[in-house]
Amino acid sequence: MLHTRPFKDSSVLVNMLVDGQGRVDCVARLGSGKTSIKSILQPFQPLIFQLSGRTSLRNMNSVEAGSPAIPLSGDVSFAGFYLNELLVRCIAVDHGAESLFFTYHKTLMAMASGFCESQLRYFELSLLKELGLMPTLRTDLSQEVIEPGYYYRLLPDEGFVNALGPKTSHYSGEMLLALDEHRLESPHLKQAKYLMRLMLAPCLGDKPLKSRALFKYKMTSPLTK
Repeated sequence: MLHTRPFKDSSVLVNMLVDGQGRVDCVARLGSGKTSIKSILQPFQPLIFQLSGRTSLRNMNSVEAGSPAIPLSGDVSFAGFYLNELLVRCIAVDHGAESLFFTYHKTLMAMASGFCESQLRYFELSLLKELGLMPTLRTDLSQEVIEPGYYYRLLPDEGFVNALGPKTSHYSGEMLLALDEHRLESPHLKQAKYLMRLMLAPCLGDKPLKSRALFKYKMTSPLTK
């Protein structure tokens, strides 16, 4: 379960990532008292459910917890909310994105065991590849192999070209290869984050991410100091 928001009466609109289907949206009646499903429809909660309807907005007929919710707490929960928001904002209902389910679940489980920033970068990379927005990180536009000791600049909608040297807008070949091979280290993280934000910008548009704003608010709140 990715996200819910009020819909009509005592119903909610539910955004889910479903194994074998991708993004699925449905309407669920919350119910009341002992029959309420509100406690089940929570982020990071695996679900077993039945849907009806043939439109892009289905009806949820029944639902139960498929297993315990993935335990993300503290600052790690903000990272989880960030992944959920990326999926809701970037993946349309008519885009299957079947391959992302395993990647998403694997990332959440890894974050629950021990969070590191590189996990976010690898998920963003998988999402961009699924959307067809990520150029290859193995070769440049001249079909020359990306070299660890060189620097590259990104041509939007095309790929990387060899650059003369390090600049803010240039990326080291070492970082590009490390990102592609899922072996980022601390010196790579700043460049990798900048690249992923740049690549995701066309998909996300100008609307700020709520998860990012919430995390910034927490960091500046007097209650956290």
